[in-house]
Amino acid sequence: MGGLVELFQQPAVAVSVTILVLVLAALALFFFWRSQRAREARDQVVARERRLERRFEAVMSSTRDGILIVTQSDEIALLSDVAASVLGVSRADAVGRPLSRLNLKAVDDRVRPILLRQAFGIGTNDPAPRIVGVPGRRGADDIRWVQVRSRLVPEGLDDGPVTVVTIMDTSGLREAAEAISRSDAQFRKAMENAPVGMALVDLEWRLMEVNRAFAEMMGATVASLRGTPFSALSHPQDLRAEADQLQRLYEGHQNRFSVEKRYVRADGNVVWAVLDVGLVRYAGGAPDHYVVQVRDSTDDRMHTELMAHRAMHDPLTGLANRTLLHEVLQDVLDQPDPGMRVGAMAVDLDGFKALNDRFGHATGDSALAHVAGILRAATGAHGTVARIGGDEFVIVVQDADVSKTMYSIASDIHDGLKRPLPVKRHQLTLHASIGIALADDDTVSGGAATLLSAADAAMYRAKQNGKSRTEVFDATMHTASDTSSAIISELAEGIERGELVLHYQPILELATRTVVGYEALVRWQHPTRGMLLPGAFLPHLDDRHLSTRLGAALVDQAATFLAEGPSQHTWVSLNVSADQLGDSEFADRVLSAIGRHHLSPQRLVVELTEASLVAPNTRIRHELTELRNAGVPILLDDFGTGVSPLSYLRDLPVSGVKLDMSFVAGIPEDPAGARVSRALGALARELGLATIAEGIETEAQAEFLAQCGWRYGQGWLFGVAQPAQAVIDHGSPVVSSLIDPRPYDASTPLDFGAAEA
Repeated sequence: MGGLVELFQQPAVAVSVTILVLVLAALALFFFWRSQRAREARDQVVARERRLERRFEAVMSSTRDGILIVTQSDEIALLSDVAASVLGVSRADAVGRPLSRLNLKAVDDRVRPILLRQAFGIGTNDPAPRIVGVPGRRGADDIRWVQVRSRLVPEGLDDGPVTVVTIMDTSGLREAAEAISRSDAQFRKAMENAPVGMALVDLEWRLMEVNRAFAEMMGATVASLRGTPFSALSHPQDLRAEADQLQRLYEGHQNRFSVEKRYVRADGNVVWAVLDVGLVRYAGGAPDHYVVQVRDSTDDRMHTELMAHRAMHDPLTGLANRTLLHEVLQDVLDQPDPGMRVGAMAVDLDGFKALNDRFGHATGDSALAHVAGILRAATGAHGTVARIGGDEFVIVVQDADVSKTMYSIASDIHDGLKRPLPVKRHQLTLHASIGIALADDDTVSGGAATLLSAADAAMYRAKQNGKSRTEVFDATMHTASDTSSAIISELAEGIERGELVLHYQPILELATRTVVGYEALVRWQHPTRGMLLPGAFLPHLDDRHLSTRLGAALVDQAATFLAEGPSQHTWVSLNVSADQLGDSEFADRVLSAIGRHHLSPQRLVVELTEASLVAPNTRIRHELTELRNAGVPILLDDFGTGVSPLSYLRDLPVSGVKLDMSFVAGIPEDPAGARVSRALGALARELGLATIAEGIETEAQAEFLAQCGWRYGQGWLFGVAQPAQAVIDHGSPVVSSLIDPRPYDASTPLDFGAAEA
């Protein structure tokens, strides 16, 4: 040991040892540095692998396609979360296990079972997509359809090649496609069976598809209309009806539009239709095609035009009515220089009332229609013919030589009326009085009414000068206003002289056909104009005092007739308007006449006209109540028209009702009229009222009304109105079951309802 120390203490040996130590230290430092570098490199590789793994996992989790990697030995090397969710398996349980252990069943696109290896294309390099089915989440019968692509990677892992499988869930797309297909099928089904016409039209306005209703509307087939320009179906005058609207729709100014226009069918007939158009756009807003509905509006259009025509035309003759006449006449008078180019003709039949009384209203209507045809043919294209009421007609003429034209028309009218009208084995010749008035400064300034008044005055002059002739208006004639004043003045004198008399139309019990009463109808035995009907003078009776005087005079006549009549039990109904009531004068006159002639109060019946003018709680109603309490029956005339029957039956002391002749005219052929007459009769009987139907002209009408419960009736079938003496001389005394023959006792007033109850 000592020798060794001594050896190191030698200088040469000490240097060598020092060098050796330094070398060993250097080697140690080198190896330490080298291992540190290796450790750092390994850490970097691990960190990089971890980053790559995280990125791979992020990519795998964010992609919509699932990834499945299977080794050559069918072991699942990798399964993404998306793939695990699509296949409905656990990722932790699947990775590292054979594919066959996934407990999955697969089917092909025809729902035939296949192996999982075949379904996923394991070991194949087939990038073409395949559709396979795997179990869904809603039960054993639910199938989730997936799209599979397979790719073989030769050097995938250490143990050999692997198969990379991408899986995409297509159930949503498939369901969407099925929903679109189902929606399209439903739309086409609805379109095919829609009751209105439907069509799909391209942007060039050509028909792409139409339904059966559209084809039937156009009188064609569905196949023949495909590809047809829509405008080719339009009426020539309506070709551009929708053009502006289509442009606005295309540019986005509106969402849809509707227009009514005409189309021409394949057979040449024209139909009116309402065209509804909507524009279908792509998701980006670009136009794609039009959806069109076409609704046939021909019937609606015809109904509207018919209603408009009825509002302006006479329903019996088809001629213009009073409203249209005034419009036409005022229009021609408003044109420049109407003088000597415009004229009016008033035409009134002579003896028409006698024809009506003898042959009935049906024959009268036929005669009016016959006359309308003669006037229309005589006028031709020179003017407008109008019926303004009853047997009164007016012709408005516009012609360069109006005077000559009007004379020619008047001559043709007289010649046309000479041709006999066959009526029930008779040949009737009609005649007319015609008045002509030419437009001048006075009539133009006064308007249509002034010219018509002048023509009317000329027509009255024609009647006064012998009828069946033509007269031209001149300044010596009175106009309508003057005529009205003259008639009122003459009427006052006629009442004083006893010229206004009553004629009596019989009222029968329908079941026994026995006369039970009469309706008193006023006539004017004019000293120069002959027998005038109410229409000739009552419309001019606007003086209440004069109306009251007339009513009082007629009450006395009716009471005298009852006292001297064919039976002491028949009754008479006397028409009374609302303006004759209110001051108790009429009631006093009625009760005075009853007492003076010793009549039962029930024999003099008040038949109330213009009931709409009677307001509740007025003096008129109190006067009617006074008469009713005294035993005088109150009849409501024109039952069912003009007023509300229920309210007046409730508010007025009514004993009976008279069915308006407008409901009788059409029965029993008219089902609507039959239902109304039956219902009104039932209503009246339910209220315990007497029921009378007026205007009966045929046996069938009488039998039908009797079967419906209407107890009494009057009309041409049973006799026309006759003077009092004629009824007294020829009437047969019949005891009415409606009138109680016992003497009147004020404590127990008699009424019509007693017989109906």
